[in-house]
Amino acid sequence: MLIKSLRGWELLEKEVTPKSVFYNRRHFMKMAAVGSLLSSTSVLARNSKNVLPLYPAPLNHKYQIERELTAKKIANTYNNFYEYGSSKNIWRDAQKLRTRPWQISIDGLVEKNITIDIDELILRMSLEERIYRLRCVEGWSMTVAWSGFPMRSFIEMAKPLSSAKYLRMETFEDKDMAPGQRQFWYPWPYVEGLTIQEATNELAFLVTGAYGEELPKQHGAPLRVALPWKYGFKSGKSLVRFTFTEEQPINFWQALQGNEYGFWANVHPGVPHPRWSQATERVLGTGERIPTRIFNGYGEFVSDLYRGMESEKIWF
Repeated sequence: MLIKSLRGWELLEKEVTPKSVFYNRRHFMKMAAVGSLLSSTSVLARNSKNVLPLYPAPLNHKYQIERELTAKKIANTYNNFYEYGSSKNIWRDAQKLRTRPWQISIDGLVEKNITIDIDELILRMSLEERIYRLRCVEGWSMTVAWSGFPMRSFIEMAKPLSSAKYLRMETFEDKDMAPGQRQFWYPWPYVEGLTIQEATNELAFLVTGAYGEELPKQHGAPLRVALPWKYGFKSGKSLVRFTFTEEQPINFWQALQGNEYGFWANVHPGVPHPRWSQATERVLGTGERIPTRIFNGYGEFVSDLYRGMESEKIWF
C-alpha cells in the first residue's frame, strides 16, 4: 500500500476549505475591472470595505497546512496589542484605533522616499489569501486565514539601494488614540526588523485582511506583517513606516528586555525562553498541547536563510 507523507504546507482532503469561501472567477474579474478603473481615474477608496470588492481574496493553495483553521471568533478575541494594554481581551479597546486616513512612509536607502495612502497601496497590489500557523513566544498557537500581498512585491515597489541590508518597520504612535502608549516604560513606537533576505522570502506577507474580510483593528489594521516561521511578536501591527538601512534594527522587545529577546526570533522547540520551555504549544480553540516544530514547520521555505549562521543566536 502506498502511503503519502504530507509536507508542512499540504492539507488533508477532508480539511480543504469549502468552496463557498473561495473567490469565484466572476468576482475576481469584477475586482480586476474595478481596480483598473480606479487606477486609471486616480480615484482612491477611503473605505475599501464599502467601495471595493477586495475580500475574500483568492486563496493561494500553496500555503495551506495540515491543521484546522482557528475559529474566527477565537482569533479575533485573543490578541496581543500592547498599544491598548497587556490583556489578551483587548479587542474592544482596540476599536479606538482610527485606520483612515492612514499614510505609509518608505525611506532610508531607497531610490526615492515615498509616502503612500493605504488604499492606494492596496490597489497597487494583487491580494491573495494565505493560511498560516501563528506561534506566540508565550507558548500558544493558532491558524489564521490572512489576506494581503507578498512583502517582496512591496519591496520591489520601494526600490531599495543595493547597500540596504535590513528593513526596519515602525508602527503608529498616538497616545490619545492608544492609551497603552502612555506607559512610559515601554520603548514606543513598536519597532521590528528583518534582513532583506528574510523580507523578500516568499513567506513574508503584508496583511490587510483576515477570514475573508477587511483586517480587524485588534489584528493590526490597516496593515501588519505575518512571518509564520518566527514568533508572533515579530509581526508588527498597524505599520506606518518602512526604513531600509545598513544597520540591524533594535526591535521593541529587544530594547525593553534584551536578555530575553533578540533580533531573530525564529521558532525552535529546543531553545527555551529564559523563563519557560518552547518544546510544546497550546492550540487555541482545542486546548490541545502539541510539540512545537522548528521554524514553526516552515523549514523547507526558510532554513537556507540561516545556513552558515550557527554562531548567531538566530532563535532569540
